[in-house]
Amino acid sequence: MTGAVRDVAAAPWAGLARFPLAVGPTPLVRAPRLEAALGLGPTLVKRDDLIGFGVAGNKTRPLEFLIGAALAQGARVFVTGGGPGSNFCAAAAMAARAAGLACELHVWGDPRSANLALATAAGATLVPTGGTVREQVDEQIAARVTQLGDGAYGVPRGGSTPLGAVGFAAGAAELAAQLDALQVRPGLIALPVGSGGSVAGLLAGLAAVGLDVPVLGVSVSRPLEEIRAKVDDLAAGCAALLGTAAPDPAQLTMVDARGPGFGSATDRERRHAREALWAEGLLLDETYGAEAFSAVVDLVDRPAGPVLWWHTGGLLPAFGSILKGPA
Repeated sequence: MTGAVRDVAAAPWAGLARFPLAVGPTPLVRAPRLEAALGLGPTLVKRDDLIGFGVAGNKTRPLEFLIGAALAQGARVFVTGGGPGSNFCAAAAMAARAAGLACELHVWGDPRSANLALATAAGATLVPTGGTVREQVDEQIAARVTQLGDGAYGVPRGGSTPLGAVGFAAGAAELAAQLDALQVRPGLIALPVGSGGSVAGLLAGLAAVGLDVPVLGVSVSRPLEEIRAKVDDLAAGCAALLGTAAPDPAQLTMVDARGPGFGSATDRERRHAREALWAEGLLLDETYGAEAFSAVVDLVDRPAGPVLWWHTGGLLPAFGSILKGPA
């Protein structure tokens, strides 16, 4: 199937196993008070922080398809992992519980975090990797799935697989319908990039619906060369899985916002997050949200149309940031 997709019933992901979690479509709103406070041009916000499943934010989107695949396989345990600040770990634990699956999370670093506490509360079993190297997580997940056999369904940290990316491809179609209804065309779509699945799915989905809008990916955890190659591969894999038009790599520009390190925002980013809280009541975490929004504020070349910032969520870490006090 190629070409623009507007009919949801005929969408290429309609035939995939899907476990419903999200309450959607998530709102697409303008942020006039934030525009005034920071001197921004027209700014739209896609509110995946209001996706309606726990505090899972945008991680809900890939999990609908990943959990669906696990159930279709007849798996009994969902195996994945991440670090202390992983929004995906908490979301995966809640989604697995809702689907009646056990959840095993392989985690690196100090497990004492709000996200991992929520994962434990949802019944997940935490398995420390014994180190602080993120790559050890995916290796350990793969080894555990091999050990458990067909009873386990495993995904790498962040759920970043071509199938996981389908969740955001469907999100792109959701966005396109909202833009059509509002008769608005953004000049740029900006979102944070961790393990790459969300932006890859967005690119595949934009190609599927025929929406040629520039995308700004704000890398928060990996060097640009590394994450760019992964995003391109995931986007191509997602499109191939769906049988839709191949995404155009030139549609994506990436910036490096790792700053002091993954999960640590700069003072400037924290000030921008505070403005978002004061002006619009938006909660931004220091792992993804503050960095991505700050990149929108700092755009040198403003596009002709509105900037659309995809607020991916991260509410639990945002509360932790607030408790630290003002920047």
